[in-house]
Amino acid sequence: MDIHTWTAYFFAATLIAISPGSGAILAMSHGLNYGVKRTHATIAGLQAGLLVILLVAGAGVGSLLVASELAFGIVKTLGAAYLIYLGWSQWRSTGTLAPEAGESAAGGDVLPPGRRWLSGFLTNVTNPKGIVFMVAVLPQFISPGRPLWLQLLVIALTTLAVDTVVMHGYAFAASRLQTLFKNAQAIKLQNRLFGGLLMAVGAGLFFVKRSQQVTQPI
Repeated sequence: MDIHTWTAYFFAATLIAISPGSGAILAMSHGLNYGVKRTHATIAGLQAGLLVILLVAGAGVGSLLVASELAFGIVKTLGAAYLIYLGWSQWRSTGTLAPEAGESAAGGDVLPPGRRWLSGFLTNVTNPKGIVFMVAVLPQFISPGRPLWLQLLVIALTTLAVDTVVMHGYAFAASRLQTLFKNAQAIKLQNRLFGGLLMAVGAGLFFVKRSQQVTQPI
């Protein structure tokens, strides 16, 4: 991959990451609830899921998912159902905010690191819009005259680096609002806000079509 192609992909990856999607909503939600440090695990899970999507799209399996109505429908249903479940769980949550440096929230519900990682991983890996988008975008930056694995490696490293920075930015911005959510009513409001957004994104996945040229982010 030459420098001009990489630069173009870098800007494309940056725009994709900045545009809000289910991953950004999750990063902001966990950043507000747990602080930036605890959200590291969530963001690591998001990147693992994103890496799987990149590999699936790059290996050509993504094209098969897009072409197969059954396969695409299964992935779409699983992704939508998981986001709705995640959103509903947060909607019903009554936990208090976890202090950034503390070991646990006072009387609150703090997901263990493994659960936070898994929520991030499943949010991205079951997102059919991400698969369709990558299948549509990646070929534009792949040169048939160069080794495929090396180009995919550069693309993967670039995408993960950019997305990691952006997701931490979302988490940091949300964590700065913690002082505004120190009473039970405010916490309930933010849980319902982010829970509702996750459920809305999940419901929207049911309307994603195989033939659609997706222009939304992961």
